Amino acid sequence: MTSSVRNMFMLVALTTLLWACGGDKEDALTGNDYLVTIKTDLGEMKAILYDETPQHKENFVKLANEGFYDSLLFHRVIQGFMIQGGDPDSKNAKPEQRLGSGGPGYTVPAEINPKFFHKKGALSAARQGDQMNPQKASSGSQFYIVQGAVLPATQLQGPNPTDIQKAVTKLVQQMPDNELNQQYTEAYQMGGNEAVDQKILETLDQLAEVTGIEIGQMDLPEEMIEAYTTVGGTPFLDNEYTVFGEVISGLDVIDSIAAVATQPGDRPTEDIKMYISVEEMPREKIKSKYNYDYRVQ
Repeated sequence: MTSSVRNMFMLVALTTLLWACGGDKEDALTGNDYLVTIKTDLGEMKAILYDETPQHKENFVKLANEGFYDSLLFHRVIQGFMIQGGDPDSKNAKPEQRLGSGGPGYTVPAEINPKFFHKKGALSAARQGDQMNPQKASSGSQFYIVQGAVLPATQLQGPNPTDIQKAVTKLVQQMPDNELNQQYTEAYQMGGNEAVDQKILETLDQLAEVTGIEIGQMDLPEEMIEAYTTVGGTPFLDNEYTVFGEVISGLDVIDSIAAVATQPGDRPTEDIKMYISVEEMPREKIKSKYNYDYRVQ
């Protein structure tokens, strides 16, 4: 895949966005929950893990209690997108070492729940791509925290970006000789990301026909529109990766980490280490101390 086509594909993901459907969680404030603390040199984040993704919750708590994450790096940082860590190979990694392939030796079955979406602060599991991993199984240890961007309401209408992303992915990966690839590449070379967006919109019918992927229209519930137009996020990832928790304190730390200088491969030039711990705390206390509403994710 040429670099320009790769850039074009990334643009589709980053500038034309979408997601799933939302919902409410039962008001279950009795008993305890796990409060996750993620410490870094740039600040501290607090997070909770969802009961509705039990295998991811159990695995993350287990690894944290074992000290697995301590001294690992946020090894992939993209401002306006997300911060990623949890690769065991990042501990004591050399400055030029490429990271992102390590894990504990197992994966976690996907627990993609349409009620959980990629708003800012979403804690989600990294994974290999669909071609190697059609079941969308999660990495055993690598995770990312969403930064994203606040979106205008106009970007939450029109053709479904998730469908577009799937169609463009199939086009690039399985139909490299199709003329649409050349059109998108030329558009990028002449006018950058905006030109590619426009060219894709102009050729949606042709894209759907050649790939066999139907491109529908967005129909989002009000609560999701509210989140993406106020808090922000990366909704094009929804229904593709398991969201298993969220940061409830320290959203500004995400911004600080996302803003650091990076080298090729999106690794920060200065290492950002993490130290993760979990503690059991009454849900009433979590709600009161961190203003977290258990009824609404």
